[in-house]
Amino acid sequence: MRKPIIIGNWKMNMQIADGLVFLNDLEKESYNIDVGIACQAISLIPMKEQAKKVLIGAQNTNDELNGAYTGELSVDLLKEAELDFCLVGHSERRQYYNESDETVNKKIKLLLEKQITPVVCVGESLEQYENKQTKEVIEKQIELALQDVDVKNCVIAYEPIWAIGTGKTATPEIAQSVCRLIRKKIASLTSVEIANKVRIQYGGSVNPENIKELMACEDIDGALVGGASLKINDFKKLISY
Repeated sequence: MRKPIIIGNWKMNMQIADGLVFLNDLEKESYNIDVGIACQAISLIPMKEQAKKVLIGAQNTNDELNGAYTGELSVDLLKEAELDFCLVGHSERRQYYNESDETVNKKIKLLLEKQITPVVCVGESLEQYENKQTKEVIEKQIELALQDVDVKNCVIAYEPIWAIGTGKTATPEIAQSVCRLIRKKIASLTSVEIANKVRIQYGGSVNPENIKELMACEDIDGALVGGASLKINDFKKLISY
């Protein structure tokens, strides 16, 4: 039985004090799923110090351990801060910062070496979706990102780019079909046994109204939530679906 995992990605939002108030409210509840928050870098240490039940993770890390990379965040610092997870390959990182599948692969390996869970994001653009290239795009991203990786210690997040921040959401049928595709691809790279242990999230305009239907899908084990994770009442509804 795969334990559900719902992560709020705050992106470049939420001041430190506001984030700590939000976290304190979350910590008052008990959960039978994994609940996480990915916050901005400067908030990571105070958030992690306050968290008892909620997982705290970074939104990005560098693919080198150290060096002359001004403004970047190293895996060693994430480890020192005792973070639980790190997002890798988010579509906004790919789009705005030209991250490749090969870069994503290097980051995953470094995170696993430090026992930090990589949350590996994959997804297709609107053009690719409309041209019926979803299968080709997703399988390639999975194959390149997970090359020589112990995938059972990763979380995979399917985020169709056309559904991020647009108000458009993949129907449960579409989300389930792609998450099933991801699991089958992982099985072909490893084994059915390993693939059945990997947790796969859906992300893209997830909200309190659609979370229950999405989570009822056989191959969807959680959600990576953007805008709805910035409002405490919405996020609490999501994690208590």
